[in-house]
Amino acid sequence: MNSDKIKLYGTLTIGVIAAILEFAFHLPSYAQLIISILGLLLALIMFVDMIKVLKSGSFGVDLLAITAIVATITLGEYWAGWIVLLMLTGGDTLEEYAANKAKSELKSLLDNTPSQAHLIDNGNIKDVDIDDVKIGDELLIRPKEQVPVDGIVFEGQSEVDESSLTGESVPVDIKKDSHVMSGSINGENPFKIKAEKIAADSEYQAIVKLVKESETHPAHFVRLADRYAVPFTIVAYVIAGLAWYFSKDPVRIAQVLVVASPCPLILAAPIAFVSGMSRTSRNGIIIKSGTALEKLSSAKTIAFDKTGTITKGKLVVDEFKTANNFHKNQVLSYAASIEQNSSHVMAEAIVDYAKQRQLKLENADDLKEVTAEGIVGTIDGHIVKVGQGSFVTDEEVDEVKGSGVYVSIDGKYAGVYSLLDQVRPESKSTIQKLKNFGIENVLMISGDKKEATRMVASEVGITQAYPLSLPSDKVKIISGLGKEYHPTIMVGDGVNDAPALALADVGIAMGYKGANAASESADAVILQDDLSKVSTVVKISRDTLKVAREAVLIGIFICTALMIIAAFGFIPTIFGALSQEVVDTVAILYALRARSDKL
Repeated sequence: MNSDKIKLYGTLTIGVIAAILEFAFHLPSYAQLIISILGLLLALIMFVDMIKVLKSGSFGVDLLAITAIVATITLGEYWAGWIVLLMLTGGDTLEEYAANKAKSELKSLLDNTPSQAHLIDNGNIKDVDIDDVKIGDELLIRPKEQVPVDGIVFEGQSEVDESSLTGESVPVDIKKDSHVMSGSINGENPFKIKAEKIAADSEYQAIVKLVKESETHPAHFVRLADRYAVPFTIVAYVIAGLAWYFSKDPVRIAQVLVVASPCPLILAAPIAFVSGMSRTSRNGIIIKSGTALEKLSSAKTIAFDKTGTITKGKLVVDEFKTANNFHKNQVLSYAASIEQNSSHVMAEAIVDYAKQRQLKLENADDLKEVTAEGIVGTIDGHIVKVGQGSFVTDEEVDEVKGSGVYVSIDGKYAGVYSLLDQVRPESKSTIQKLKNFGIENVLMISGDKKEATRMVASEVGITQAYPLSLPSDKVKIISGLGKEYHPTIMVGDGVNDAPALALADVGIAMGYKGANAASESADAVILQDDLSKVSTVVKISRDTLKVAREAVLIGIFICTALMIIAAFGFIPTIFGALSQEVVDTVAILYALRARSDKL
């Protein structure tokens, strides 16, 4: 149980005990003593917390609440003090609930960290703890396994998926002397590496470290209630001081400060935020804190990862060219007939392309897949090769804008596929909506190649694109933005995005594929495969802040009117405290409007 809940339950318990003592056993002095001790103790705790807040450069609403509690208890109005305490601890508990909803820090990232390695020791394979791996150790990487440490391949060929680390959508072919990064996922074939780095210095652990560092340096942000705290506090003190000066009655201070108790500021905003968070949940978005909603509403910069975020993260055939007068449908049919037997991710795109054109696929004979090169087989007596240009033919081949897959028939260059990651259909409209909301500074930060990154950026309307960006580069770009570009939003989906998501003022993860490091490091998680939810959550945040601001201002207006009335002695202290219930009810009911999708 957190400290705010303890304070709330303690306040309720003390109130019940005091009520029994006063009204059942007629011992008001004991009731006063119990409430006074609790009130002054909580006031002291709040005062210490307030000093910490002031040292950080912020100013909260606690000073006015502390003054109201001390004034009512000192002047013997202990029940009024208890009511203020109840409202205060209740508001803090609600705010704590909103701040911690659904948050689980780095759990997934740490859970996915490689923990064991297959050490080759005199020809024998034994499993060792990853922290026991030394530079120069020989390790076996089995199919579908995660590479435990950075290393150099000395035996075997395969392909590894580095998309979660680099953002590169195409699997990387590796062979002897290739460098592999920890956290990469092996394909279908085993290979052996020599460890280049120990686990603590390897790529995956570097990302974990970046996330931790980013989360320990959050950006300074002034919350909604705090913005109104200073003027509201000054006005309350001025009215209370004038009331005491002209009436010569110190009770007037308590009467004014009780109705000036900042419960609308404490309650209205958290309730509006919880309501807004409920609305985002109904729309397939999880927001982890009310503060994230505040920052979203005033964001000035948004940065997107490319692969799996702006794009679908799935390769498709963008273009096909024939060569040497081969018939297009023949080449497409032969290539797809060969590739239907391959497990390579590019093969699926090629087969789908042929099926969309309702081409007949043949059974191939003498199939042989050459790791990191391609696949060869025989169809209708013709030798068909599909793969790297140097593998399929000795002829000069065409360059393509995407990832090239080449085809030869009987040794002659027959054609080439250009494969690209498919842009989400909603990407362009989403970015335009964000610009309409006033977020003009839109970036794309991707680990993919220059041409692929810039082509996608141009297609969706992004002018600032940063290709070839590793996790550390993404952090540098986000941290290098000037104050005029904050608050910042980062949108991503992979492990490589986790540090930037944690560092940005608001991190939004495309978490529809399941819990991962990106979603655990983010402030918001989109649970559906739909990028338009980014503009949806920004709109909801703006609606929520509008309702929260209006609820707070309504509460302040009513409190100010009550303070003026109380200054003339027309509101006894206990009734002033109870009047806060009316003010709170009005503020709460208005704040609950943030749940509506019709705003």
